[in-house]
Amino acid sequence: MSPRNIIIEPDPILRKKSEPLEQVTDDTRKLLDDMLQTMYAAPGIGLAAVQIGILRRVIVVDVSKKEEKREPIFFINPEITFTSKETSLFEEGCLSLPGYFAEIERPSKCKVRYLDYNGKQTELDAEGLLSTCIQHEIDHLNGILFVDYLSKLKKDMIIKKLQKQKKDIDKAIL
Repeated sequence: MSPRNIIIEPDPILRKKSEPLEQVTDDTRKLLDDMLQTMYAAPGIGLAAVQIGILRRVIVVDVSKKEEKREPIFFINPEITFTSKETSLFEEGCLSLPGYFAEIERPSKCKVRYLDYNGKQTELDAEGLLSTCIQHEIDHLNGILFVDYLSKLKKDMIIKKLQKQKKDIDKAIL
């Protein structure tokens, strides 16, 4: 297992739609392990394969608290099959938009169907932070970022700041 580099907005790959996997292989499991290590190192609670430059419908999530035992969940080809009418508001951030946070309203519950780490078809009922995290990561697979839920003014302001930070970093690299 080895951590990978996380792609930062604005990068066109983050806006592309990810493709499903045909089958779960040892290479898939290696990718999942690398993604999990990358997410923990960042640190974050969710990561989509597109965030490390791989356009595949794969996400990893672990919303356990630091003092708790880690409980990662691996989602291959996740598909939301139900969302509640009730909503909840969480302050979301994103490893691809470091340092930026905003309150985003999403359905408070969802049901997701996916293949697990071993390729077994599975369903999960999620609520609260887990539901929000799953929806956020599946958005990534569809080329959607949490800032897309903000007003155009707020979104443009964040993207401009990220572009400037990226240019400043590029200038410093020798």
